[in-house]
Amino acid sequence: MRNQVFDKNPVSGPPERGIRARFVAALPDLITAEDYAASPEVKKVRVRITVTEAGVEILADSPYPALLDALLAQAGVDEVEQVLCG
Repeated sequence: MRNQVFDKNPVSGPPERGIRARFVAALPDLITAEDYAASPEVKKVRVRITVTEAGVEILADSPYPALLDALLAQAGVDEVEQVLCG
């Protein structure tokens, strides 16, 4: 996908289409303790993009899963790997 343009407010509503989730045992944690402490004031999303021989891998993390889902849906993501936290 080239030149993806996001709305000014990407979380103005639910994603237009659902994202399928495949649950996995572990993924790298991108959010820090400082991010969690600041989360009431700042809705932070951390993203790591890696180009591999198989394609582009996007690793994203946020204390706000609905925000992350909306951003990924707008980017055209159909399926994600997800860790159950608790």
